[in-house]
Amino acid sequence: MRLRENATVEKLAGRYYTPYDLAHFIVNWGMDENVRNVLEPSCGDGVFLDALCQIEGVFRCTGIEIFEEEAQVAENRLALDQRFEIVVSDFYDSFANELQNRRYQFIMGNPPYIRYQYLSEEQREIQSNILTQSGLRANKLINAWVAFVVASIRLMDEDSKIGLVIPAELLQVKYSEALRIHLMQQLNEITVVTFNELIFPDVEQEVVVLLGKKRSNFTGSNQIKILEFENVQDLNLNFVEINRSISFQDVDVNTSKWTKYFLNTEEIELVNRVNHNGEFIRFGTIASVDVGITTGNNNFFCVNHETAEIYDLLNISRPLIARSVNIPGVTFDNNDWLDNVQRGAKTYLLDFNNTSEENLTELQRSYISLGEANGEHTGYKCRIRETWYNIPSIWVPDAFFLRRNYQYPKFVLNQNETVSTDTMHRVRFILVDDPRRAILSYYNSVGFAFTELEARSYGGGVLEILPRELENVTIPNIIDLNIDDTIIEMLFNYLNENIRNGNNIELALDLIDSILLVEHMNIDADLVRSFRGIWHKLKNRRIDRGANTETN
Repeated sequence: MRLRENATVEKLAGRYYTPYDLAHFIVNWGMDENVRNVLEPSCGDGVFLDALCQIEGVFRCTGIEIFEEEAQVAENRLALDQRFEIVVSDFYDSFANELQNRRYQFIMGNPPYIRYQYLSEEQREIQSNILTQSGLRANKLINAWVAFVVASIRLMDEDSKIGLVIPAELLQVKYSEALRIHLMQQLNEITVVTFNELIFPDVEQEVVVLLGKKRSNFTGSNQIKILEFENVQDLNLNFVEINRSISFQDVDVNTSKWTKYFLNTEEIELVNRVNHNGEFIRFGTIASVDVGITTGNNNFFCVNHETAEIYDLLNISRPLIARSVNIPGVTFDNNDWLDNVQRGAKTYLLDFNNTSEENLTELQRSYISLGEANGEHTGYKCRIRETWYNIPSIWVPDAFFLRRNYQYPKFVLNQNETVSTDTMHRVRFILVDDPRRAILSYYNSVGFAFTELEARSYGGGVLEILPRELENVTIPNIIDLNIDDTIIEMLFNYLNENIRNGNNIELALDLIDSILLVEHMNIDADLVRSFRGIWHKLKNRRIDRGANTETN
């Protein structure tokens, strides 16, 4: 839990100031002869105001800053320019009072990046009210920048622009999903600028620039595009050219993430076509997905064979896959588990649920006592249980799906009554007679491409996918395909051996794509190749950005 008393002043205030060159770009993008009133809702030390001060013309700009010392720095940068007014106030207070009935032709800035854990209960309540007033669902567990953006949208005039520096979480994380939909509904044109290099390297926070327009005479579907640049210098040098070369796409409010807008028009059309093609289904059609077992303390509950023997734990243990490195292929059987045992891996999960306290052996009691002496029982998950060492929701899944992947996702059949911690999701098949078909339905160019679209990029370029996201992945329907079982067996074995031998996964994809998708499902070969290209594009972007993040 992130506590306010442990947070820095910067975290509590969300103080991560924008480079002048980026502020200069946003100001020049947003200002024109029609702008009469400008708002900077969290002006900090005034970098945006300083950039705006260089613009000639008649306008009024209001900058709001909660900290008086910062407001004074901003005031000093403006050299008594009468076009500017600095208001020392909490933006939420100003929004609820004097700003409510005002409208602005240009709103600019860098909203504070304050995590909800650092907000007071009153601030969370205010933010939640801002959402409901704008037609969104109440939510007290949002970071401050989300409420700032929603409030700023409310203050836009009929013909206006908004230019904000906000976290890249806008593109794909769950908690900003409602905001993405709101932006698509409220803004006629959305341009999202992304960077390969970190703009705030000291805090390792990826950001994007949201450039939005409202037009009173706009007709048709609202539009969106995503532009990619190396850094701010590249943005200033090449924006006009890159912006002209990338077409807008119609917004799709049914799309939960904006990852697909990194694709070009033709690729997006292919994605939409496949999503409406009866030959393809959702992963959730063939399986339900749940998180792995949350032990509350893996260090205590996951043990190796030596520890299990010393404390007489073998008869109250379940075979366990605890880490991704313990998965050799698309099957996990008893030999794989024994191999992990011999290598000293943590291959046992302690399950005391079916053993009453009076039936515990002395050695088992001593292990529990050792854990208590070391404070292993004091964590939140353990503390709230009736018996702290009884882990809930232990069941054996049909398959596992690794929660975080790098080069490509890992989907593995469980052939050993094995359980897993929450490093892996648990998969239960629905009306699947042959689990091998489920594996082949996923391991192909279409399944991999849609995984990149549904999941999100985690630190270091890792791909993280959550249960509902996995269930939403589009895959070809191999389950109902009329095909000889010997072909299924051949492809499955080839895939399994390919991964176990550390070969290039694309060799297996080539074979599966060719035989199942093209030859037996009669899917156009060009379409399949296009989805391989979509997978490459999104995967390489994710990995390259992860590498840039780590080296900055």
